[in-house]
Amino acid sequence: MTFHSMWAELLPIGRSSASGGYRRFAWTAADSECRAWFEEQARSRGLAHEVDRNGNQWAWLGDPAAGDAVVTGSHLDSVPDGGAFDGPLGVVSSFAAFDELRARGVEFRRPLAVVNFGDEEGARFGLACVGSRLAAGQLTREQAHRLTDGDGVTLAQAMEAAGHDPDAIGPDPERLRRIGAFVELHIEQGRALDLSGDPVGVASAIWPHGRWRFDFRGEANHAGTTRLVDRRDPMLPYAETVLAARREAALAGAVATFGKIAVEPNGVNAIPSLVRGWLDSRAADQESLDTVLSGIEKAAREHAEAHGVDLDVVRESFTPVVEFDHVLRDELARILGREQERGLTVPVLGTGAGHDAGILSGTVPTAMLFVRNPTGVSHSPAEDAAEEDCVAGVSALADVLEGLVCR
Repeated sequence: MTFHSMWAELLPIGRSSASGGYRRFAWTAADSECRAWFEEQARSRGLAHEVDRNGNQWAWLGDPAAGDAVVTGSHLDSVPDGGAFDGPLGVVSSFAAFDELRARGVEFRRPLAVVNFGDEEGARFGLACVGSRLAAGQLTREQAHRLTDGDGVTLAQAMEAAGHDPDAIGPDPERLRRIGAFVELHIEQGRALDLSGDPVGVASAIWPHGRWRFDFRGEANHAGTTRLVDRRDPMLPYAETVLAARREAALAGAVATFGKIAVEPNGVNAIPSLVRGWLDSRAADQESLDTVLSGIEKAAREHAEAHGVDLDVVRESFTPVVEFDHVLRDELARILGREQERGLTVPVLGTGAGHDAGILSGTVPTAMLFVRNPTGVSHSPAEDAAEEDCVAGVSALADVLEGLVCR
């Protein structure tokens, strides 16, 4: 199959007719359809399909137990009403690059695999990169079993309902020892390549980033009969904290967003008793991120005290700065640098977005390729990439894989 035919097959799965975005959440019907699509792509190419203990899918050429394998891929799940490219572009491009290598008559000297990591976005259970975190030992079975979705369904219950054994999940060092290099292709989540005029780039590092929950606890009361001076309204310090987050991020050259909120009792005519907001913050280095978080929390506590509101701040997840393997990164740049006569340059750039490649980097040599995003928009139905840039990404990935599997 061609890149275009694979893309067309995958495109309708989990798409919302209302928003035009995607709702491919972990262990749902849409996720199962994506998994079935991946398995069919593997089997149609004569690749050995395998689902590991954590629900990640693998398509193998050669003997996995031989070790020193070259692995590529990404994920197929989405954020709520996300775009078509974040994740799926990497998986589709991996199969397309494999087809191109076969068409070139490449002799594979190392095992090669395509992977679909499960629950990368964390849209349903609130923690990103669950499949790769479990495999790398960054998330325990007990911690995973405590994850719940908005309806109170646990991760374990969802996995079991989808036919996967939740008691089998956990660290998978034997599997990771099979991998000699992991290369993930991804749409750029930003405009650096668009501004430089390059269709493809190589990643240098992932910014440190995390998610924090701010619980503002006040007192529920009648919105129409309670005097303003008698209120303990948690919405007020929350709103002021949102503004503080923007201010602190701008001062530090970082980013910070309150993108999710839960209110109790959530009535139009009721003063809230609880406002719970989730903060996502990222910066180019740890010191800058610490400065942003310190400033936000200081402002939140000051505003909470001023309004007679209690505040709890809980760190729900955190990923330190990830420097991709320098040897592998430089090898990618060297391989792609030979192609400059066809107009392909290889800028090296950092990113504020987290990826499975970042999770695996502590155990496996990892690298990333980015494909140009003309608007920089991501996690939105407006996410896009030009057809010629997608094709350039496939060719670049094929060049990289050929350079790695043939040495």
